[in-house]
Amino acid sequence: MKYKVNPPKSQTAPWRVNLAASAEEDLFEIYQYVYRNDSEEKAEKLYSKLYEKCLSLQQYPKRGHIPPELSLLGMNDFLELNYKPYRIIYQIIEKEIFVHCILDSRRDMQKLLQERLIRD
Repeated sequence: MKYKVNPPKSQTAPWRVNLAASAEEDLFEIYQYVYRNDSEEKAEKLYSKLYEKCLSLQQYPKRGHIPPELSLLGMNDFLELNYKPYRIIYQIIEKEIFVHCILDSRRDMQKLLQERLIRD
């Protein structure tokens, strides 16, 4: 799996955020959906907010919680951060954060998470 690496912004942000190709695809699909169904302005704003939320993990990566759907499967090494109705699913490995997916919580999350995270 390829990750887009974003170096820490400053010395006070020791964590590096890496976006998986699948997370980048999720962002682009969300952008496209909002662009087609609402407006370019709202699509750009949402894209920026979601991307900023991912990068905010540089400062406090452990603030997320274990997604309940994954906890039921015994997969407790993933965390999630919410930007309603979207869920950012990530993993912390040493001093790096790996964002695996950005999903709309109105979809079948159990199925999506199992498919995405078990195959990666």
